[in-house]
Amino acid sequence: MTHSVSFLLSILCVVGVEADAAELVRIEGGRFQMGSANHYREEQPVRWVEVGPFEISATEVTNEQFASFVDATGYVTTAERVLAPADHPNWPEILLQPGSMVFAQPSEPTELDDATAWWRYVPGANWRQPTGPDSSIVTLGDHPVVQVSPEDAAAYAEWAGGRLPTEAEWEFAARGGRKDNSWDEPYDPASGWKANSWQGAFPSSDLELDGHHGTSPVASFPANDYGLHDMIGNVWEYVSDWWVPAHPRVNQIDPIGPPEVLAAKFSSSDIGARKVVKGGSWLCAPNYCGRYRPSGRQPAERGLGSNHIGFRVARDIE
Repeated sequence: MTHSVSFLLSILCVVGVEADAAELVRIEGGRFQMGSANHYREEQPVRWVEVGPFEISATEVTNEQFASFVDATGYVTTAERVLAPADHPNWPEILLQPGSMVFAQPSEPTELDDATAWWRYVPGANWRQPTGPDSSIVTLGDHPVVQVSPEDAAAYAEWAGGRLPTEAEWEFAARGGRKDNSWDEPYDPASGWKANSWQGAFPSSDLELDGHHGTSPVASFPANDYGLHDMIGNVWEYVSDWWVPAHPRVNQIDPIGPPEVLAAKFSSSDIGARKVVKGGSWLCAPNYCGRYRPSGRQPAERGLGSNHIGFRVARDIE
């Protein structure tokens, strides 16, 4: 079930739903050096980017907020839909069932070169049951919604009167106006934990020194200097840009990312072009995926969610 733009806008008008202005933070925009030359190759090259004013939600969208969207519209997420075998002739039967990707913590240390050692496709996993049919979000209303696809995130954002942020907007906001790299690590010896991440040897041992294993309630950690929480750690966040494994070598003004046709060249034909996710998650550790930084980025499949990817909403300033 996929809702058109006109359908979603009609729902918006009928029920009068709009993102609560109190939940959105105005960002005046400006010029900054986007990317990093000190970390992963896909964060390069560093170049000057200018973004105009915009608004962005102070926290990631929560289960409670996403439930309001589903209740109002009847929206069915990607993970809840049955796939037609004819559309995916090369896929095993299990992947045609409604479901999603779930982190499965190994009981023993394992090599880090094979992610199938800790990821499982679980039929029945979706935003209501983030780790499978035996799980629930009954006590997780203030946690970020997960097991949503980029399409699901964009549909919610439109219903809420906004859109997904561009990668440039997201990274500018995550930096909080700072010129240094003071938000590039989840722990500060002086002030303590600044983000929900993995402590210990990933993927077998999470020491939970930050007080959490799995997602944490939004705003559990201090906001950055723009008043935005969880811009690093907790869950990865979708942005609107298509993924290519590098930044362009030119300065830009309000970039919207590469075209889909170019992004498709960096993915298999069975999957198609992928979207960018930003900021790292509770699964990022010093020994694996140290991407809990404003410049951190990875690709995410358009038709598949996981229990460590969520999103927040942006809005144009008129």
